[in-house]
Amino acid sequence: MRSSQLMSRSDTGLLVIDVQGKLMEKIPGKEGIIARISLLIEGAKILGVPIQTTEQYPKGLGPTVPELVASLPKPLEKLSFSCAAVPEVTAFFQTKNIKKILLAGVETHVCVMQTGLDLTAQGFQVYLAVDGTGSRNELDRDLGLRRMEKAGVVLTTSEAALFEWTEKAGTPEFKQISNLIKG
Repeated sequence: MRSSQLMSRSDTGLLVIDVQGKLMEKIPGKEGIIARISLLIEGAKILGVPIQTTEQYPKGLGPTVPELVASLPKPLEKLSFSCAAVPEVTAFFQTKNIKKILLAGVETHVCVMQTGLDLTAQGFQVYLAVDGTGSRNELDRDLGLRRMEKAGVVLTTSEAALFEWTEKAGTPEFKQISNLIKG
């Protein structure tokens, strides 16, 4: 019997938050963050994990970065910082019977944190791929992570999430995920 604290491909969705050009150009380590989010997206596709994505005020912040846009579903536009305020986001996961949501995106202390706290309040178990998130300022990022963790958001990494979704070695999916991680 697996721990209820572990994610699986059958109960988890991936939410990619606001990885937009004008915002990302100000985020330290943006190349690494984009690479880890790309890894999560590709792994989610291999394993059949549902993916949703958002863009914060795209007229001002531009579209999703070119490195990710082709791999993602059409982003939902929003003005609220929290993705949970967009009914289509929560409805998407609820219709798929998703109880756990893995977050990745920017900025950690604004849209990601507010989404994490709101989804937790709505009854979802929320996880955050720490290597797939960032803020313009390191202190803001660190405090956003601390606030989320204190509120019950589970901090993890993209690789840990992918192996939780995969669950075991010796399957065709494991081989694909392993090759994806090795790059």
